[in-house]
Amino acid sequence: MTTNKGHGRREHRHLQTTTRLCGALDWPGAAQVCRLERTIRRKGELTVEVEYAITSVPRSLANAAQLLAWWRGHWGIENRSHYVRDVTFGEDASRLRSGPAPEIMSAFRNASIGLLRCLGVTNMAAALRANAYQVPKLFAMLGIMKN
Repeated sequence: MTTNKGHGRREHRHLQTTTRLCGALDWPGAAQVCRLERTIRRKGELTVEVEYAITSVPRSLANAAQLLAWWRGHWGIENRSHYVRDVTFGEDASRLRSGPAPEIMSAFRNASIGLLRCLGVTNMAAALRANAYQVPKLFAMLGIMKN
């Protein structure tokens, strides 16, 4: 169980797991079934949300607390990658829709984000602005050209 307070709300999360249902599922590799109950209080109003999941991770490798931490950590991926791709790189506004171009550009964006993260960059937008007019320096950093 975890409790967080922020963004004008208090949120309690309780994750239950079981291995008993796995044999009844037509789901190859299912090792645990999870039920996450979130109780959210915002401006005095109480809301209860329930989500279910199936995982191939056995209980010996991840108990309910570990699975809950991973579930919560998913938002780190959303915030650190997808948000940067959508907002900073404008991926959703891209007009590339056919052929291999969308996939190639997505790979370039991912490589750029990965490189900048490896270099310790925390503000992607600022890093892109700083490097926009320094292409030779950027290529030298990548080992494509000599500086």
